[in-house]
Amino acid sequence: MRTPFDILAEYERRSLAHAVVLPIAETAPDQWRGVGYRVGKRRLVSAFDEVVEIVPMPPITPVPGAQPWMLGIGNLRGNLFPVIDLKQFLEGERTVLHEGQRVLVMRQAGGDVALTIDELYGQRSFGTAQEVEAGSLAEGRYSHFVGRAFKAEDEAWGVFALSLLARTPEFRQAAH
Repeated sequence: MRTPFDILAEYERRSLAHAVVLPIAETAPDQWRGVGYRVGKRRLVSAFDEVVEIVPMPPITPVPGAQPWMLGIGNLRGNLFPVIDLKQFLEGERTVLHEGQRVLVMRQAGGDVALTIDELYGQRSFGTAQEVEAGSLAEGRYSHFVGRAFKAEDEAWGVFALSLLARTPEFRQAAH
């Protein structure tokens, strides 16, 4: 008498015998891919491995004595994390929050951090032939985080290194 396990093993063997092997989707070696967004007037992209997720702005609890660019503490699925106004940190000007506001969640030592953005563009891919000088995208405080750029459809995109932001002493010290 066949056991339920034997029956399932036979189903698996028969289904695998009819499986179609699909080609492996690979990114071309000369492609750079990331998440595109806007902060102020700058179009930026950050590597996929630096962005944990993109979520709607969580309810925020203010933290007394924090820097003005730290909006407070947010809660996402029971995990608490700081919510940072990235534009205010970089440019000194507060982001105008709106309904449907999104935040990029990045990982740093000690836990995740949410960063406000002005607009989300989603996935972006660039070829090495599209690489250009960072120029004005790397001016001011952005110079520490934007080391390269790409141009696509007459728009320049600065590659913003979230990993460098996470290691910046000023960013890590949100208390006054």
